[in-house]
Amino acid sequence: MEGRVVLLTFGLLSPNKGIEHVLNALPRILAEFPEVVYIVLGATHPNELRDHGEAYRLSLEILARKNKVEKNVIFYNQFVDLENLKEFIGAADLYITPYLNEEQITSGTLSYAFGAGKAVVSTPYWHAAELLAEDRGVLVPFGDAPAVAREVIGLLRDDTRRHAIRKNAYRIGREMIWSNVAQLYMRSFELARIEGAALSRKSLTGKMLGQKPRELPDFKLNHLARMGDSTGVFQHAIFSVPNFSEGYCTDDNARAFILAALLSELGEEAECVRTLATTCAAFLHHAFDFKSKRFHNLMSFDRRWLDEQGSEDCQGRALWALGVGVGRSPYPSFRSMAGQLFALALPALTEFTSPRAWAFGLIGIHEYLGRLRGDSLVNQTRETLTSKLMDLFERSSQPDWRWFEEELSYDNAKLAHALMVSGRATGQREVFERGLEALRWLTEMQTSEQGHFRPIGSNGFYRRGGERANFDQQPIEAQATVSACLEAYRATSDLWWYEQAQRAFDWFIGWNDLGLELYSPETGGCRDGLHVDRVNRNQGTESTLAFLLSLSEMRLAQNMLTSFKEPIATEE
Repeated sequence: MEGRVVLLTFGLLSPNKGIEHVLNALPRILAEFPEVVYIVLGATHPNELRDHGEAYRLSLEILARKNKVEKNVIFYNQFVDLENLKEFIGAADLYITPYLNEEQITSGTLSYAFGAGKAVVSTPYWHAAELLAEDRGVLVPFGDAPAVAREVIGLLRDDTRRHAIRKNAYRIGREMIWSNVAQLYMRSFELARIEGAALSRKSLTGKMLGQKPRELPDFKLNHLARMGDSTGVFQHAIFSVPNFSEGYCTDDNARAFILAALLSELGEEAECVRTLATTCAAFLHHAFDFKSKRFHNLMSFDRRWLDEQGSEDCQGRALWALGVGVGRSPYPSFRSMAGQLFALALPALTEFTSPRAWAFGLIGIHEYLGRLRGDSLVNQTRETLTSKLMDLFERSSQPDWRWFEEELSYDNAKLAHALMVSGRATGQREVFERGLEALRWLTEMQTSEQGHFRPIGSNGFYRRGGERANFDQQPIEAQATVSACLEAYRATSDLWWYEQAQRAFDWFIGWNDLGLELYSPETGGCRDGLHVDRVNRNQGTESTLAFLLSLSEMRLAQNMLTSFKEPIATEE
C-alpha cells in the first residue's frame, strides 16, 4: 500500500453494510485522487452465506467493474485475527462505515478504528452519531454516495482538518481502553468503600449524621458574574466593584474554569456554569503562545498582553485547569480543546524550578489521567515531577521542620496535595505517606491555640528559625488546605482530615483570629484577606474563587459522605 491513500471498511459482509454506496462514490473520488485504494476487509456474514451464498459480495465486485474502479478496490474475503487487523487499521488513512440501519446501537469495528485515532466518515446510525459528534468524525446521510464522495474528498484535501479529527478521536478513544474502564470501576468501588466506612463507624456516624449535618452556605454566583465579561474574569475589585484598570489574568481564569467543572458536577445552574466555562476556556486558549508553548498571564482591560510570558506558577495553574477540563468537563468540545492545549503546554513543566508549578502540574496530570490513563508521555512527566518534589522534601526536611522548603509561603498545602494524589494513583506508598506527613505537619502549624485555622500570613511568611507572619491571611491558603485535607480524607477515611477541612473552611465564615466573616452573603463575594485589625474589604476574583472552590469541594465531600438528606438513626 506504499504511496497509496487507503480507505478501509471492515467487518462481516452483508447488504445492510451499504458498501455499494462507497463504490458509487469512488469514481468521483478517483477523479481527484487517483492514488486512492478502497479495502473491504472481512468474510461474508454466516447468516448471509447460509441464506444467499456470496451473492452480495459478487454484486459488489460487478458494481466495481461497472464503475471502472476495480483496479482501486480490494476485497479480502477472510476473517483476520487481531494482529493482522491492527496492521490494516494502521495502514488506513480514512475509515468508512456506510451502514444503512439507523438503530444500530454499537459497532465494534467503529470502536476499533476510532480508538486507533482514525478519521472516520460514517452514516449517522446511533453509535456513530454519538461517537463522532463534536468534530470527532464526519457524518453523511444514509445511502448518499455523492455525500460520501464530497466528504472523503474534503478530508483528503484538508490535511489539517483530517489530523485534527484524528487527534480528537484518539483522545476520546483513550476513555474506551480497558485500563481506563477499570479505573472508572475503581472509582465506584472507592466511593462505596468511603460510604461504607462512614456508615460502619457508629461513633463516627453518630457525630457526623446522628445530628443534622452542619449547614453549608448556599451558592451565590452573583458577584463572580459581575466580576467578568465576555473576555474573562477580572483580577481585582474596589470593594465589590470590578477594577477595570487591573485587567485580567490567566491565573484567575484557570481557577474559574476549575470552579465551573465542579459546579457542573454539583448540578448548579447549567447555563450560567456553561457560560463561565466557555469564557474561561476561550481565555486560556487565547493566553497560550503556540510558538513558545507558554501562557501569558496579565492582560489589560483593552485586551493587550502585558507580559512576554507568564510565570512558571501561571503555567502550572493553567495545566491544572486543563487537566480538570479533560478529566471532569461534561462537554466533549471542552475536553478536546483542553487536551490539545495540555499536550502542548506540558513539556515545559519538567524544565521549571518552581515547586508550586510542579505541584499544580501534578494535580492537573492526576485529573487528566483520570480520563486518559494510557498517555505514556503524561505518565512519564508525572514520574519526573514526583521525583523532583520527593527530592526537595528529603533535602529540606528536618525532624522539627517536615517541609519541602526553608520557608512556608503561599499555596502551601498544594505541595503535599500533589504528592498524595500522585503516590496514591501510582501505588507508591512512600510518596503518598510523605505527602500525608507534610500535610499533617502543616495543619498543626496552621492551627491556633484556640483551635481555629490560622494560615501563614503573607506579610513576611515564615522562614525556618525566623519569626512567623500571622497576617495578612489569604483566602487561597484556606482553599488549598480544604482541598488537600479532603483528599487525605478520601484516601484514608480518617474523619480527622474531614474535620481539618471543615476547620479551614470555617475561617471564611468567621472562625478566625478576628472573629470576622470574609465571605459576604450579601454579595456572594469574598474579602481579600485578614489584616491584624480588620478584613480587607475588597472582594477580588482570587478571593471569591477561593471561597467558591472551597464550598464546592466541601459540598461534593458532603454528598459523597451521605446520599440522604435527613439524619439516620445510629447505635450508641
